[in-house]
Amino acid sequence: MISASSLNLADETDLMNSLIADFRLASRNLRRNTQRTLVATLTVAFGIVAFLLAGGFIAWIFEQMRESAIHSQFGHLQIVRPAYFEKGIADPYAFLLPDQAAEREVVGRIPGFKSLAPRLAFSGLISHGETTVAFIGDGVDPVSEKPVSTQVNIMTGRDLETSDERAVLLGEGLARSMGVAPGDTVVLLVTAANGSPSAVEVEVAGIFATTTKEYDDSALRLPIDVTRKLMRVTGATSWVVLLDETDKTQAAEGYLRQQLSSERFEIVPWSALADFYNKTVVLFSKQVSVVKIIIGIIIVLTISNTQMMSVLERTTEIGTSLAIGLRRSTLMRMFIAEGAMIGVAGGVLGVILAFVLAQAISAVGIPMPPPPGMARGFLGEILIVPQLVVDALVLAIVTTFAASILPAWKASRMVIVDALRQNQ
Repeated sequence: MISASSLNLADETDLMNSLIADFRLASRNLRRNTQRTLVATLTVAFGIVAFLLAGGFIAWIFEQMRESAIHSQFGHLQIVRPAYFEKGIADPYAFLLPDQAAEREVVGRIPGFKSLAPRLAFSGLISHGETTVAFIGDGVDPVSEKPVSTQVNIMTGRDLETSDERAVLLGEGLARSMGVAPGDTVVLLVTAANGSPSAVEVEVAGIFATTTKEYDDSALRLPIDVTRKLMRVTGATSWVVLLDETDKTQAAEGYLRQQLSSERFEIVPWSALADFYNKTVVLFSKQVSVVKIIIGIIIVLTISNTQMMSVLERTTEIGTSLAIGLRRSTLMRMFIAEGAMIGVAGGVLGVILAFVLAQAISAVGIPMPPPPGMARGFLGEILIVPQLVVDALVLAIVTTFAASILPAWKASRMVIVDALRQNQ
């Protein structure tokens, strides 16, 4: 007695052999007209190259914006009191974190942990001569902040050195509006935590710039011990956590949520704070989708036209094949296999060409003017990430497969007698 599993295995073997035979025959048919096959393959390849270069440029922008936001303002994670970002603007010192070693030790055990920097947020007026301008500031520990703020570029002057020196870093736009330079003296006027006015005279140590012009126009950094004395508080409004890899952010967030009490601490990832980055990703992702659709339409029309020409040229051959007993479904599979093989070949060739071109373009750089929200231009590069390669290959195969369906169906529906008379 033959078991059901044996029958299923036999059916699977027959199907596999049938598909292999279809692709072998499709390969021979493609080699019969090498010029047309080459044109179709190159069309797919160049479409994939265009998609990868456009997508790779945007992927590079995403990475640079992400790392810039992390290494200039937000870190990978921020630990704050619950509801600090919702209510702390009005009264930040009601949400101060304790300066306790136990919680810091917990943070230090995060997988991929690199640095922890306390910050004390404050705001007020900065005055120099007859000029007074509003500012937003962060009290920082220069030593622990240094690994976090690697993309806070000191344009002139020097960085802060100790947590108790009477010096300040000014954003480039803020320094310009104040008309000050390193070595000048400015006065910071604030309302302390107890509601009384407070002021401190400090020297401008340096002027910094980040990729965000809006931030540079109003921001300054003051040593955290000086800030605490100025605001008459202890502790910090946030702990900024830096990891060795951005990809570990989600795992680190989950770990901290388990280890720290949710009633006392809120864990906020950088992505929840980088509003400008998130909006840019949404906008550019839509543009990549539009490029993908346009390239897909071009490939479909080109391959469909190529396959229809192949069907017309082989009409008599198709009629003969049907006359000697070839199944219509087999004929349809054969033409679809031809389209799929063009898609695979064109997709692989396109990925290889795109990698080569991406390396060459990145070595030279793409001069870009300052985009909205940034103070200066930059040299762009092409970053082809694995997900982009997968999308490109799927695009090549799916579009060529779809383009082959109509020609394959027309070939399989031919009337045998009319097909045999085609060239008579």
